[in-house]
Amino acid sequence: MDTVTIPPQRRLLGRFAPSPTGPLHLGNAMTFLVAWLCVRSRGGRILMRIEDIEGHGRDPAVIDGNCRDLRRLGLDWDEGYGVGGPHEPYRQSGRSALYRASLDRLLEQKLVYPCICSRRDVQRMGAAPHAGDFHPYDGRCRGRFRSYDEARRVLEGSGRLPAWRFRVPAGEIVFRDRLCGEQRVNLAETYGDFPIARHPDGIGYQLAVVADDIDMAVTQIVRGGDLLACTPWQILLWKALAPERPLPEYCHLPVVVDSDGKRLAKRTGGLTLDALFSAGVRPERILGLLAYWGGWAEFGEELSVDAILPRFRLDTLSDRRPTLDEKALKFLLP
Repeated sequence: MDTVTIPPQRRLLGRFAPSPTGPLHLGNAMTFLVAWLCVRSRGGRILMRIEDIEGHGRDPAVIDGNCRDLRRLGLDWDEGYGVGGPHEPYRQSGRSALYRASLDRLLEQKLVYPCICSRRDVQRMGAAPHAGDFHPYDGRCRGRFRSYDEARRVLEGSGRLPAWRFRVPAGEIVFRDRLCGEQRVNLAETYGDFPIARHPDGIGYQLAVVADDIDMAVTQIVRGGDLLACTPWQILLWKALAPERPLPEYCHLPVVVDSDGKRLAKRTGGLTLDALFSAGVRPERILGLLAYWGGWAEFGEELSVDAILPRFRLDTLSDRRPTLDEKALKFLLP
């Protein structure tokens, strides 16, 4: 396929898109801070979208707690959850009609098909891929089923649903990430056809995030580097669903790790903002540590977001590895 390039953006709109599976930790806070700084430093706007299509992410108390903790840090947004705006609802759990319409558009183009292969099946098809947890898929379900229901009947009693897979074209996808630089991926050779959802109506992360970003006119996506590998998938979906629309600007950040080099995660008990606030830690102290990780402050400074903003430079993050080590912990909780 033709090289994909990121054209200049006319209207800068970034987004916060938390998945409310639990309290936010310092890694989440770092990502949201940089997203806020990237937008505010360029005079743009921010929206808040709640990515709660998974059942365990729909607890209103968790959602409101996440929003409260971001506001405590001084991170605000201009439209979205709790604020309102032209693209209601701002919770993915209420946007299933958009995902069904997006799936139908892909079906009309014959770009997706139902697949009954499990992750273990895919792992057995060949050697491990070059990046992440993805495994190449050999397309064995292409043309196998006339409908999703036919594929679902084959899996009856297994406890699994078929996946919708996107037909990957031959050729290289090339895009430029603001922090990671030029990226070149040949998905047909490295990953094969990829899953976009396991729901009959296309309700799943890969399709939903692209459909929402298109519908909400998002022009800048700032997120953790662990999602860089699936960006080519989302570029293909974007070009299929909105070929007339410019692609967003992508920026993937270093992931905050603990002293053992393991990524912080809400599911594994990474130090949470709520726990820090409950212990009496001031927002300025938390922000001071985040700014130190970003290269915008000396260690030990306490700063507000407004004080960090004029110091912000994205390029200082390129050679950083933010680490929640003993030094950082002693600063937060002396």
